[in-house]
Amino acid sequence: MLNKLPNILTFSRIIAIPVLVALLLFVDDPLGSWLAFAAYTFACVTDFFDGYLARAWHQQSAFGRFLDPIADKLLVASVLLVLVGIHRFSGLTVLPAAVILCREILVSGLREFLAEVQVSVPVTTLAKWKTGIQMVALGFLLVGPSGPDFGPLTTTEVGIYGLWGAAALTLITGYDYLVAGLRHIRLTDHAPAPKRKPRAPKPAAGKN
Repeated sequence: MLNKLPNILTFSRIIAIPVLVALLLFVDDPLGSWLAFAAYTFACVTDFFDGYLARAWHQQSAFGRFLDPIADKLLVASVLLVLVGIHRFSGLTVLPAAVILCREILVSGLREFLAEVQVSVPVTTLAKWKTGIQMVALGFLLVGPSGPDFGPLTTTEVGIYGLWGAAALTLITGYDYLVAGLRHIRLTDHAPAPKRKPRAPKPAAGKN
């Protein structure tokens, strides 16, 4: 399983998560924030290359398809939770973070069900935009007050606005996934029950 480079990259993304969290919690700024951003950037780069190399080298595997979405969701959830924990953002800004986390749980549940009924839900272009904006916004928030200003906006403010934008797209794409999932659930519930095969007649007992 871990003898293929794409799977190794995916697993390394999971390993980077506790490193990132520890850097934010235990290393003083600005060094801690920038090192955490470096670990996060490494994780984002592996997110691109594991899938690209798996397709290019024809090394796609069931283990990779299982581990890749888990690594992505662990990364996003861990970053959001630790950012709230260190008060990088608070108040109403926690709302888009909650929306993103709830959407990740919803999509995971739907994908698990749809996999059981052998139905795949393709990733839409809008979902890719959501992921891109979300990843960039989290990068800005990781750097936070240690970063430069961008005109009238600080690095943290750029990240917060990006997080709100990602949450808005999250609601749209999450609704699309929910509608598609509910449609298949309804079809599954109303599908006719499989017919039972008639039992073969038992041979008559012979006379002694």
